[in-house]
Amino acid sequence: MNIFNKNLSGNYRWDLISLGEVLLRFDPEDERIQTARSFRVFDGGAEYNVARNLAKVFRQKTAIVTALVDNALGRLAEDFILQGGVDASEILWREHDGKGENTRNGIYFIERGFGLRPPNSCFDRANTAISQLKAGDVDWRRIFTEKGARWLHTGGVFTGLSEATPDAANEAMRIAKDSGAIVSYDLNYRDSLWKTRGGKEAANRLNRKLLPFADIVFGAFDFDSKLSNYDEREFRRASEKMFAEFPNLKAVVSTLRAVHSASRHDLSAVCFCDNQIYKARDYNDIEVFDRIGSGDAFAAGFIYGCLAGRDLGYSIECGAALGALSMTTPGDNSTATLREVENLIGGGSAVVRR
Repeated sequence: MNIFNKNLSGNYRWDLISLGEVLLRFDPEDERIQTARSFRVFDGGAEYNVARNLAKVFRQKTAIVTALVDNALGRLAEDFILQGGVDASEILWREHDGKGENTRNGIYFIERGFGLRPPNSCFDRANTAISQLKAGDVDWRRIFTEKGARWLHTGGVFTGLSEATPDAANEAMRIAKDSGAIVSYDLNYRDSLWKTRGGKEAANRLNRKLLPFADIVFGAFDFDSKLSNYDEREFRRASEKMFAEFPNLKAVVSTLRAVHSASRHDLSAVCFCDNQIYKARDYNDIEVFDRIGSGDAFAAGFIYGCLAGRDLGYSIECGAALGALSMTTPGDNSTATLREVENLIGGGSAVVRR
């Protein structure tokens, strides 16, 4: 079923373009941030993670549109991007001022949590190069019309970075939509980005200005963080209300999660499209190694199903399976393979394969 009524085949340079921040993640592994003496470095960033998972797990052609300061940390981020199989040719490089006074690269520290102790993070991302991105800085018509891309993905983390980034997202989404590309928007809310700028109400007002340019919205609903509280009738009513407000939408998609402890989660997902509800199987009692990025992995799996021309039943299952698998390895991004994802979709077990 082609939910978009669009021809997604053809000569495209990229399957997906992500617009967002690339962060360097510093992980104390088994220690806590305040007691660690060494850190392992990963790449991360909500919108970027989607492109990275699509490239690495599903072998899709993806690119990241972002801005980085041209110094050693910026080039380290670029190296991660390239190792992840993501095209780095659309990065905007900014001059280093010598001490990061005017612009810098974003980093963050996160401890994974264990049992009763939840994950804890510490961000250092003010005044980053990408937070200063403005409308007009990127030639989106060249990207979507001359070079060609089937899909644009961005979201609330990027638009929450500064007063300028919403206009940059608006421009990208409008031009992508005009070109015939699919546009997805993740409502990702980060309190650390909005606590001095009006909180969730301000973020919701901004999202309402951008959703008219989206085809798919991720992360629209929170069922009290428990799968047992999921009510199909409630989800249908909420989805229909969203479709009435934004008739341009083709699908509303959300993960369903139950957090029993930092080390044990349940995960599923649900989608509303064409007056039908599609729900993934429940993954109960997942032993969590690292939950960060699992929502982005879910989005990547769902998008892959759509790009591959599979039906929505497969797409929602693919997303949930990758989201579950991503919690079993360290870092923001999954190390799973398509074979492992489809084995899990098919009911495969964790028995050793020889």
